[in-house]
Amino acid sequence: MGTFRRELTAWRERRGLSKKQLGALMLFDPSYVSHIESGRHRPTEDFARRADDVLRAEGELLGLWRLYDDSRPRRATPAPPPVERGTATDLTVEHEEALMRYDGERYWVTIRRQLFNGQADPVARYFIKIAADQEATTPLTWPELDLRATCRGLTMECVPNLDLPTLKEVWLLFENALGRFPLYPGERTWIEYSYSVERETWGSWFQRAIRHPTDRLSVRMRFPAELIPEVWGVEILMTSSDRGELSPIHQVAEDGMVEYSWETNAPPLHARYRLEWSFAEPGHASRQVDSRE
Repeated sequence: MGTFRRELTAWRERRGLSKKQLGALMLFDPSYVSHIESGRHRPTEDFARRADDVLRAEGELLGLWRLYDDSRPRRATPAPPPVERGTATDLTVEHEEALMRYDGERYWVTIRRQLFNGQADPVARYFIKIAADQEATTPLTWPELDLRATCRGLTMECVPNLDLPTLKEVWLLFENALGRFPLYPGERTWIEYSYSVERETWGSWFQRAIRHPTDRLSVRMRFPAELIPEVWGVEILMTSSDRGELSPIHQVAEDGMVEYSWETNAPPLHARYRLEWSFAEPGHASRQVDSRE
């Protein structure tokens, strides 16, 4: 086990991490890494796997742990309790909070999702789409979007998957320059990402698509009251050609802004919820826009 401890320390120092930083990335108590490296505690397979993921050791640390585990004497021990995973067998969105704010010139979007990993394997990345008005005269660009994503207060890397003038597809990675922090089986966490788009590029609807089993979806949209906004919405199901009206959409005016909110529980998989708006104020005529997420 001395070899594992030495290599753990070497990999940690190679990545420029303190024991406290490594513990936080692995979701362990900050002192636990110190106990492992000093030999006060024996590492578990879960610890070795997480350390290997976070430090990007390409299986070396997990392999050393398995050599140690295979060589030590066996004795009868009770089986560990199963990880509580609820009824989910997939990646589940327990709550999505979508906020869109318009300041008269730009649309600012923030999406927060509470994820639960009910799968057998760690989740290392999450897929998102950002779409703009198909009739926009200016393309959607990465500098304009200024996409930022975080998980547990840690920055997530954003890797483009598709780059078109009106559509961006992105993988949000559970990792950054300091290491990896996958969502392990049985765990839950919040991720958050935000971006902004100019009025000429955006459009006049905000759509949420249900790509994973979802327990709750909440949408809020804020507009300047002086534009005299009007908001309505529709539900689009894969199993029906009918479009149901979204209701009730709540409205609250405060500090010169009007906020519209709507939510639903247990939306069907592959359903789409689209909120549309128009402005009575001249100069802010609305255009239609293709699917957004």
